[in-house]
Order: sequence, then structure tokens, then C-alpha cells
Amino acid sequence: MVRRLRFNGTGSGEGSCPAIHEDLDTGEFIVHGPRLADPDALAQLQHIDEGEIPVVIPRNTLIDFGPRDRDTKPRIFTPEQFAKLFENFQHSAWHLEMRRRYAVDETADTYVQFARGETPDWDFETPWSRGIRAKTEDGAFVGRVRIVDDPPTMGQLYLLAHGQRNAALGEDVRNMWRADAQKANLPDEDFWIFDSHIVALCIFDGDDNLTGAELITEPAAVNQYNRLADVARHYAIPYDRFAANMTTER
Repeated sequence: MVRRLRFNGTGSGEGSCPAIHEDLDTGEFIVHGPRLADPDALAQLQHIDEGEIPVVIPRNTLIDFGPRDRDTKPRIFTPEQFAKLFENFQHSAWHLEMRRRYAVDETADTYVQFARGETPDWDFETPWSRGIRAKTEDGAFVGRVRIVDDPPTMGQLYLLAHGQRNAALGEDVRNMWRADAQKANLPDEDFWIFDSHIVALCIFDGDDNLTGAELITEPAAVNQYNRLADVARHYAIPYDRFAANMTTER
């Protein structure tokens, strides 16, 4: 099949190399420029397979003519594939929880206990608990910022109490009011960031069930989500202090 290529641009200013072309059917990018021939530099390259040729591309060429938009065909993970991300991350996993309700929470015995006004009997030996505890004990960062409405929903109140369990597993758990999140221009999106380079946008159906996740790995988009995470962590309040303040204010 013949590729349909579009010339995106060149950093030379003269229409010559180095340049970037885009395959209009696959979304792949083709670059050409001076071949890297310095033996010392070649010795430092990783994952160069047989038949591959390293070329030198100026930074401004990639910035000016590289991909900026999300893939036209989003990569969607099933809940099972999404769950694997929690097994495979190495350094960090962080969650912005924007929703007013998570249907899966309401299937837990602890939710029923909480709704009855009882202190939940947290289970610290579930597969999730053991997995997250192993990650944090090994030095990985796991955290989340939970957005709370005024007045809070039952699900948000449950998750505020659930922060005790999260913290016991080594997580950094914080909360902020939705009004404050809006002032900080946080998006109305529920997402995880893994190892600072993989974003998983959570997808829910009309009944608040998680149905999958859209994976985003395009660097410019990932950088934006990392910036949003920095903003959320900066303005959010540790869950226990948030809960104490909420009781005092009411």
C-alpha cells in the first residue's frame, strides 16, 4: 500500500532537510535529516534495531511540526487492561477524582456500614491493598486529590472517610471544594497519571460505572495533565484536615 504523506515542515527555512512528514492514514511521522555518524554518540543510543538509521533533528523542528493533538483514533483500554497499569507503574500513580459518585463504591460492605452511620471495617488485605502497599513501601508515590461538592454527596463523604484506608496504604490523599477547583481551572475530567508519562482518562457510563480508560501518551498533552496535577496538589488540603475543617465550618 502506497503511503499518503503530507509535508509538515522543515527547520532549515529553505524547504530542505531536516524535515517532518506525516502519514495521513496511519498517523505515523517520518523524519529525515543528517545521519548521526559520530561513533561516541552512536555508542550511547539505546534500542537501535537492525535496519534503523539515527538522524539528527533540531529541537525547534519537532516543536514546530511534531504532533500536538490527541490521536484521531483514541486508544481505549478495558477495565481489565486499565487495572494492569496499577501493576506495571514503577515510580508514581496519581488520580484526580472529579465525580460525584462511583457506582463501584456502593457495592462494598464498608459503604453500607458508612451509610448506616457505622465506622467502616476497612480490609487492608485485599489484592488492591496489598498491591498499593507494596508499591509505596518500595518508594513509589501514590496519591489523589478528591473534589467535593457543597453540600457533599454521600459518595464523596464515603470517600472522605475512605481516605483513612488510602493513607494507611501509604497514599497521599487530599481534598478540595469544587468551587476552588473551578477557580484553579481544573478540568471536569477524572484521570490517572502513571510515571508522569501515561495519562488514563477514566470513562464512565450513565450509571457511573467505569467502562474503560482512554490512554494519552502524546508528550504535549501529558505535560498539560502533569501541570494540572501540580495545581491540584498545591491547592488541595490533606483529607484529615479537610474533614476536620468541614466539621468545624458546619
